Amino acid sequence: MEEVSPAAPVGLFNSALETGTRAVIVLEAAYPRALDLARLTWFDHLVVHTADAGGPPSLHPSLPERTGELLVRRRLVEESLTLMRRVHLVDAIADENGVEFRASDEAPAFVGLMRTDYAQALKERAAWLVAELADLTQEELAARIEERLDRWSMEFKSESAPGGND
Repeated sequence: MEEVSPAAPVGLFNSALETGTRAVIVLEAAYPRALDLARLTWFDHLVVHTADAGGPPSLHPSLPERTGELLVRRRLVEESLTLMRRVHLVDAIADENGVEFRASDEAPAFVGLMRTDYAQALKERAAWLVAELADLTQEELAARIEERLDRWSMEFKSESAPGGND
């Protein structure tokens, strides 16, 4: 009989699971709105760095290295959305504007199960983020963030703009 080796440990920090969980929380706060990949990438950063957008205190420390996070975050957010779609927590909606993502019917129950202090704080910040920024156009969102984070916003804006590096 062949010996089965234990599965390799799954890293949780900055994993598709962690990022996907944040995406579900943000999309649940935004429901019934659907958000595109570029906005979800911005929001994945901002939901834990709300002070960067003039909001409540950030959940994660304000390290100088976080300015480069957005450059690698887009692919991770995309992978996390694929994972969350597989487990039926996120729906993809394709129309003439492209692909957007919305919390599925199962998302509220999943989000409701998260009851730690950190999860509660994350949900509160997601609600603030959606109330403040979800209805802004891409240009308005970029302008709002440029006011606070001039260093990295221009790099990310050029990457997420139509015709940018996708």
